Order: sequence, then structure tokens, then C-alpha cells
Amino acid sequence: MMSQRLLLVSPVYNEASYLELVARAVAAQTRRPDRWVIVDDGSTDRTPEILRELAAALDFVEVVTVARSPVKDGAKDKLAVAADARSFMLGVEHGDWRAFTHVAKLDGDTELPPGYFERILDEFERDPELGLAGGVYADPDPSGRGDGWKVMRVPTDHHVPGTLKCYSAACFASIDGIQERLGWDTIDETYARMRGYRTRSFPDLVTRHHRPAATADGTLRGRARHGQCAYIAHFTPTWVGLRAFKVARLPPRGLSGAAFLYGYASAAAHRVQRVQDDEFRAFVHRELRGRMLGALRPRAASSAGRIMVGRKRAEA
Repeated sequence: MMSQRLLLVSPVYNEASYLELVARAVAAQTRRPDRWVIVDDGSTDRTPEILRELAAALDFVEVVTVARSPVKDGAKDKLAVAADARSFMLGVEHGDWRAFTHVAKLDGDTELPPGYFERILDEFERDPELGLAGGVYADPDPSGRGDGWKVMRVPTDHHVPGTLKCYSAACFASIDGIQERLGWDTIDETYARMRGYRTRSFPDLVTRHHRPAATADGTLRGRARHGQCAYIAHFTPTWVGLRAFKVARLPPRGLSGAAFLYGYASAAAHRVQRVQDDEFRAFVHRELRGRMLGALRPRAASSAGRIMVGRKRAEA
């Protein structure tokens, strides 16, 4: 068996506030990446200076600077034009990913625990069907409770957060990398499962995400963007309605759910291009039906249990 070789790629833009902290965490890994390509997408803060220092200090780091991704129609939302995905794929190709067994993505604001990569690679070794894996992340907790961090809930049985994905090279090849478009971090894992790979996150492997999710361009803009992603990925209106109800409980309460629904409805009204693949659409719909039925079964079983208990008490 080929020994494991890990390529790490980090797309960054104006990450001066966190980049040194993130780099120290990567350098302190019990199992370092074999190569770390950091792609600077035209930063205007101290990021380029920090990157030069990192490249001089760490022999496995290589910095690539590219022209800033264009922003269409004067929009402020850099994620809406998939700058992150574009820079990642540039770094992947620059890093000659085919010479590695695994390809990982790490954003410039996400701090890893010391044994992160060792654990992830062990999981791939343990499960040959695992194609895409990662940990979970904690955002700063403004309430000040506990240690000041709040672990964000994600469906760990199938979803891997976009800030810290790791692919087996075979899986990455089978899905032809990631698509340079909004929604890429849902499209990639869906295609991975379509190709027969398992995708999952490990809830005990907690990273620190220093910039809270969906806040780079404003929280409500981020919620709307997630709604657009749901439309692009062919998520059904029923699922979107249920999801909006859950999102509405996130701050700002109520408005978050409304923004999510607005993003979905706006994308539909403007006929935003969805994934043009009938097999993909059918697969997504089957998965969503299965998840919704799975969510209802425990409630049905619980209700049946209460009914049986009531009957027994009545008989007694």
C-alpha cells in the first residue's frame, strides 16, 4: 500500500488577524502535511508579509499569489463568486495533487487541535470507503459561557464543513475536484456519495473557527447565501421550509430564517443556474426523503411508546 502523503491547500484573503495562529497549529501537528500550498487571493492587509515569513520559517510551505477574484455587478459577497473554491483548485493543481494520497482544505481562520491530521488519516486507513472527512468547528461564543467557544451543530453522518475538508485522492478524482461555484461544499459531498464513498465529520475532533460562519459579508447575507446554495443543489421546498424553521432560531432570531427563505426564493425567481445533472437531482431528492423520514421515525416510535405505556396503566 502506498504510504499516505497529504497535500494541504489554504485559500486566504485578508487573514492577518488569524493566519499566524492557524500556521502555528499546523506546524504543531503530530502529523504535518507533506506540502502546504497557501493561495493568497490578492490580500490588501498584512497577509502577504505574514506569508513570506511563514514560507521562510516552514520548509513545507509554499505561497502562491493570484489576482483578486472578480466580483460581479458590484456585489460585496466574495463567496457568491466562489473565490474560495477557485483559489483552492488553483492551489490543488499547483501542488501536483496526483502525487498525494489525500488532499485537504483548511481556511485561514480555522485553528486545528494538535492531532488533527493524524486522526483524520487514521480514519481513512480504517475505512476504505471513506472518501471525504473532517472535524467539526466551534465559533466564538459571545455569551461568555464555558470556555468561550460554542461547537456548531452539523449533520456529522454526511456533512463535512467547508472550512476543513479532507478527500482521498481517489474520491477527489472521481468527483473531478470541486466546482468553482456557490454551493460547492454541498455539491462535492453529494457527488462523493453518488460515486460510492462515505462522507462524514467526527464530532469529537473540534477545531476553532475564529471568524463565525456566514459573517464575512454580514450574517443575514450569509443566511441568504445558504438559501441560494440550497436552491442550486436542488433541495426541495419542503426541506427548505423545515430548514428555515431551524435557522430562524439562530441569531438574529427570526430574521435568519427569513433571510434563508429569501435566498432560496430569490435564486428561484432569478432562475439561478442549478446543478445541470438529472442523476444528481434525483439522488438529492432520494437522500432528502430518507432524512426526513428518518427524522420522523423516532418521534413516531416515541409516540407509540407513550400510547403503550398509557394502555398498560389503564389496564392496571
